[in-house]
Amino acid sequence: MPSQMSDKSEFFMGARESVPLALSVTVYGMAFGLLAPQAGFGHGDVGVMSALVYGGSAQIVAVERLISGSVAMAAVIAGVALNLRLMLMTATLQDELRGRPRWQIALGVQSTTDANWALTKGAQASGRAVGYWYHLGGGGAVYVAWMISTLGGSVLAQLVPAPERLGLDFALTAASIGLLRGLWKGAGDMAPWLVSGAVVVIGMSVLGVDPSLAMIAGGIGGAALAGVRGLQQEPQNG
Repeated sequence: MPSQMSDKSEFFMGARESVPLALSVTVYGMAFGLLAPQAGFGHGDVGVMSALVYGGSAQIVAVERLISGSVAMAAVIAGVALNLRLMLMTATLQDELRGRPRWQIALGVQSTTDANWALTKGAQASGRAVGYWYHLGGGGAVYVAWMISTLGGSVLAQLVPAPERLGLDFALTAASIGLLRGLWKGAGDMAPWLVSGAVVVIGMSVLGVDPSLAMIAGGIGGAALAGVRGLQQEPQNG
């Protein structure tokens, strides 16, 4: 979607409007920083993982797997499973990324998080002419908050005897619920969400599927239904 403002103005607008979300990110960023040392991570490991992987839920789940005694590959699979949702998110950014240099495309994709993606799409849905630079500004604000909070949590972990008892990892669930509420457009959104959740619950509780694989199946199931519904509505809209 084309913007009516300069790239710089749009970037800083996105960063400014992402501050509330960035502050919420610091809570589960702190949770990751507190949990990581229990899996043998040093401050440098936390910093490198946060900077390069940059996947809040994926990092927390991977670390929890390692703490519970799982092998490294199981932790990697769990993290990848959760981050698969980013493939669907970045697929919706075609208009923002089309025609840009490769470095801008790579930067836009890498900066995509639940927070700034939801903020950008929500702003566009309300009729605001924002796009790539707004998305990038929001991602930058979230990235700074994530780095500071994860490293801060890693340092704080030395002072907290049992950080897992604080329950900070639930902040990730709470933040996700908040983002979903912001994306809610009406009853039509319910079916894909219910299908995704049902597939995960059935896979884990009934079929005994590994949680990581169940989440992958749930994401694919919900996305497939949403895609089919979107194709069915196109002729009507046209």
